[in-house]
Amino acid sequence: MTSLPSTRDRVRGPAPAGALLSCAALLVLLSACGGFSSPDTGMTPAALAPLSVNPPTPDPRVGLAPGLFDAGEAIWNLRLVSATPPTEPFVGQTNSDLAFTGPYAIQGNYDGIQIWDISDPASPESVITYVCPASQSDVSVYEHLLFVSGEGFGGRLDCGGGGIDEAVSHDRLRGIRIFDISDITAPEYVANVQTCRGSHTHTVLEHPGDDENVYVYVSGSAPVRPAEELPGCSGAPPEEDPNTALFRIEVIRVPLADPASAAIVSSPRIFEDLVAPPTHGPAPDDLAQIEEARERGAFIVEIMGQQMILPNPSAEQMLAQIVAQRGGEGPPTAADSATLREALPAMVAEMTGGAHGEASGPTQCHDITVYPAIGLAGGACEGYGMLIDISDPENPVRLSEVADSNFSYWHSATFNNDGTAVMFTDEWGGGGAPKCRASDPPEWGANAIFTVEDGEMVFQSYYKLPAPQTPEENCVAHNGSLIPIPGRDIMIQGWYQGGISLIDWTDPTNPVEIAYFDRGPVDGEVMRMGGSWSVYWYNGVIVNSEIARGLDILELVPSEAMTQNEIDAANAVRLTHLNSQGQPIFEWPATFALARAYLDQLERHRGLDAARIASARDELSAAEGTMGSGRASALRSLADALRSDARGALDAAKVEKLADAVRELADAG
Repeated sequence: MTSLPSTRDRVRGPAPAGALLSCAALLVLLSACGGFSSPDTGMTPAALAPLSVNPPTPDPRVGLAPGLFDAGEAIWNLRLVSATPPTEPFVGQTNSDLAFTGPYAIQGNYDGIQIWDISDPASPESVITYVCPASQSDVSVYEHLLFVSGEGFGGRLDCGGGGIDEAVSHDRLRGIRIFDISDITAPEYVANVQTCRGSHTHTVLEHPGDDENVYVYVSGSAPVRPAEELPGCSGAPPEEDPNTALFRIEVIRVPLADPASAAIVSSPRIFEDLVAPPTHGPAPDDLAQIEEARERGAFIVEIMGQQMILPNPSAEQMLAQIVAQRGGEGPPTAADSATLREALPAMVAEMTGGAHGEASGPTQCHDITVYPAIGLAGGACEGYGMLIDISDPENPVRLSEVADSNFSYWHSATFNNDGTAVMFTDEWGGGGAPKCRASDPPEWGANAIFTVEDGEMVFQSYYKLPAPQTPEENCVAHNGSLIPIPGRDIMIQGWYQGGISLIDWTDPTNPVEIAYFDRGPVDGEVMRMGGSWSVYWYNGVIVNSEIARGLDILELVPSEAMTQNEIDAANAVRLTHLNSQGQPIFEWPATFALARAYLDQLERHRGLDAARIASARDELSAAEGTMGSGRASALRSLADALRSDARGALDAAKVEKLADAVRELADAG
């Protein structure tokens, strides 16, 4: 039996990832599916009253009734505005990631893209269901362009169905599709850029100072395609072929005036000099399941030292291919099963880089989040989390990296708004397995929060969904985004069938769940894929891509953890578009809600004398009721007084922010 590792086996500096396999990547392979000071307070959180919440007890997420469209639901501090099932062509197919432009939400699906008009959040309308199969159809937008990832072997250049059976085919699409969505009701397929490993995910980089191009960082995790299919592709180790498609990402430059000429301009090798990171073994429940599966003859795959059970649909499809290759008919024989067992280790080794040395680091990233406003990116690169300099968009440079034995598969990254902290997610089990069981270690399949200090990442804490889920629910940390609550770091995050969780990580040493929404399992008897692939805030609403159930729209509601003023200040932030992997900087317009939000926070954390908070509220209300020069004069007087108050306040920095907000109101007239 494998013993559980220490929870503190952590590496910094050169040392990444024996590349583990995400669920979606596995489906492709198997043809199946020093002390921190808060930037807002200027003080250590311990000097202020901590955030305190009182969630429902017992947790209503435990024991929810199963069902596809009629499952039991639990919700706290959120309101479900609408739940819209998939359009007919996509019923039963996997919904994936989201992007936003104008009033539209664009939802990826393994069979194409679905565009929704969410102008009325209570009643989203289907704009177009565009059938164009290719896993996993991650989506991004910029101006009139839509980018879609394709990595699976069945995607066709012509968007046709039926897949591709040939091992080598010039009809196959593995890379980035580019659509012109000037008329969003009729996307025009204008170009594609083929890559050697396809595009599992991609990131659109809008680089400051370059208004003629956008850049796409491509992360591919599938096996390298043969050179006969795409010239120049090689899966050889670097010592044999310096041009190998392993150990690199691809950078595509897209001229906005001529997107059809988009092309790869560089292939940065940001994984050089990295070795395999520390890892953990299976959880107790996993060990028991693997032994049971082995006894009944199931197929077991080992991925960088961790064993996984090959799903039955995957095994059946692969066995059928073996039967077809030998020209046979009928059910597979024992010899066919033996052939598959013999082939699986080499297939997995080729995909993960294990064929080129077990001590090697990651051969690719899973996801890269760029934050152009600070010139940095967070790379979630299988066994490592990376900090990357993107000041030269065509030549990103790795600045630092961290590894952690508690993390199995570094999946995605989110910075806080001022770039002083970054949260990484761990997709332990690949997203297709139940990893939120009561017996699972809370540090596994969780988030890890780091502060960014002089170009290095310093570990602060973990956060994992606190409600245990059943063995019938795939559950692990997945995609989310910041919500622009001023003065706080708050993120909404999807956990597959663990639902969605709203996290306050303003104090990076003590993240706190402050809201959630969850449904019961898709099926109460067996594990079937479902749940939140990704959930993002966009212009006042929270939009959730439900793998099996369609599209959910939710909104924040006032609670002990969040006031209406904070919500109103957040909703005053308006975006023209959003790609979560291209993180925007949030800037708040001058509103009375913004000033009142800061007052609410000072009251919550006792950062200013209560009597002064009350009098400041009265003065603010009085100024709001005054028109013209009288209002500006009153607001300037209040701002000056608050700046004086800051010198004796417990939370001086927050009082300064309040004074700035009041002064901006005065200047706005």
